[in-house]
Amino acid sequence: MRSVSILGATGSVGTSTLDLVERRPDDFSVLALTAHRDVAGLAAAAIRTGAKLAVVADDSCLPELRSALAGTSVEAAGGAQAVIDAAALGADWTMASIVGCAGLAPLMAAIATGGTIALANKEALVSAGDVVMSAVQSRGATLLPVDSEHNAIFQCFDFARPERVRRIILTASGGPFRTTSREAMAQVTVAQAVAHPNWSMGAKISVDSATMMNKGLELIEAARLFPVASDQIEIVVHRQSVIHSLVDYVDGSMLAQLGPSDMRVPIAHALAWPDRMATPMPALDLVKLGKLEFEAPDLERFPALRLARQAVDAGGGYPAVLNAANEVAVEAFLDERIGFLEIAAIVEDTMQRLDTPSPTTLDAVLAVDAEARRLTGERVAKGRVEDPVA
Repeated sequence: MRSVSILGATGSVGTSTLDLVERRPDDFSVLALTAHRDVAGLAAAAIRTGAKLAVVADDSCLPELRSALAGTSVEAAGGAQAVIDAAALGADWTMASIVGCAGLAPLMAAIATGGTIALANKEALVSAGDVVMSAVQSRGATLLPVDSEHNAIFQCFDFARPERVRRIILTASGGPFRTTSREAMAQVTVAQAVAHPNWSMGAKISVDSATMMNKGLELIEAARLFPVASDQIEIVVHRQSVIHSLVDYVDGSMLAQLGPSDMRVPIAHALAWPDRMATPMPALDLVKLGKLEFEAPDLERFPALRLARQAVDAGGGYPAVLNAANEVAVEAFLDERIGFLEIAAIVEDTMQRLDTPSPTTLDAVLAVDAEARRLTGERVAKGRVEDPVA
């Protein structure tokens, strides 16, 4: 039996992971579950799975969690350090799905145990790729990508002979505004931006999909995960979201991973790796699909792709700046303090104002992150711009 901890257990990835784990009670035992503020969801999951520990990151919610777990064998804890401590318990397999840089320290704590880490937090590799990958190597940990695109590449990539790979092709759904004019995008509401056509995701990730910043972050993440140069990574819009990514080889062969638009598929791959496990997903009906379509992304409509390419090419602290600025800008948009098009414009403004060396420690990464957030916050405080230049 494999022990499992889920960091971010009440989010979309966390609940999908729980669904798979609970279907195989003889194969997995739950060690720790964490959440930010969703006490009801966390307590219910901990009780159902018989988890040893439940942690709420917002320690003001700890009394409520203790009350919800009263009379059970589940231990309750609260606060940011408690989340890190939970990650350090040494589970055989840890799902790292805390959104944003808040997930960095728990991820590093899990890596330090030398176990298997399923990574669903793309911001970790974007902001601290060198630090994270160095820790994975030095601790003898195993890092398995869970994002559907990177998991697809992982399944198709020849790690023994990477020089035979010509290109990695990341597919993108194009989000809800694939054909929307820039003029119309200026009026986009929060409700429209979080309504993804293919995937069920949290609000922040849905907005990133709508701006296509998610694909820019995935480009940077792919450059960290796979031994290829950044100019060997391409992005193609594939609105059906059936082919999740492809690997192109020098002999002209191209390998693709196909599957339903459900996170339980890549999660199951990571959960059972190097084996495979059954999921409740039906087999793809290729005849019913009929055809698969592809197109180039529109860099004018989606400037976030250009900014991400600039960040990975510039190196140093630029990817961390990009990520931090985007998190602040997206939060401001969700709070209706800025418009949709201002997200990329504000990220670009911060990138132009902040020049940082390459961070080599977690503390250095967090310092870059904090400064980028400060500058972005200043820009957000100036209020809406009627016609943002992106």
